Amino acid sequence: MTQTTRRNFSLGLLALGGTAACSNAIGSNKAPQIDAAVESTLQVMFDSYPGTQQLAKNASGMLVMPLITEAGFGLGGSFGRGALRVGDSNVDYYSAAGASAGFQLGAQQYSHVLFFMTDDALAGFRASPGWVAGANVEYAYQDQGDSFAADTTTTFNPVIAVVFAQAGLRFGATLEGTKYTRIIP
Repeated sequence: MTQTTRRNFSLGLLALGGTAACSNAIGSNKAPQIDAAVESTLQVMFDSYPGTQQLAKNASGMLVMPLITEAGFGLGGSFGRGALRVGDSNVDYYSAAGASAGFQLGAQQYSHVLFFMTDDALAGFRASPGWVAGANVEYAYQDQGDSFAADTTTTFNPVIAVVFAQAGLRFGATLEGTKYTRIIP
């Protein structure tokens, strides 16, 4: 017979807690909520930043993350859920998670959309078990209160990120180091 030690018991509780906190609850009926949030986010983006409509028309697919919550005090983290949209349909659901360390203080929420401008970029994203945004993502930046600028260098990149609707007391939203993982809501 095996003997349970406090350390093994504590590790077991920690593993159970980690499993319970996992955001991939199959059959949780979250898909309709995510779909509604994606539709709303796209409508806000297209209404507020009309230039993004052309990006959407030219894109092979879009990963829409309606709400990312980011907080940090020395160590930081971020989390959100969204959907991959190909054409007019949401085809897969994803979570986005990130971690950071350094001089940071505050919290913020924002929305972002990744535009996959080539079929290869979209296929690579979908085939990956956990895609991480890094140097291969080009940012379209907000140059005025009502428009996003994407120059000729930006429009030839395979993945373009648009970050908008920022609110909170933390400055500078970046997607670099954010890991996207497919989920089944």
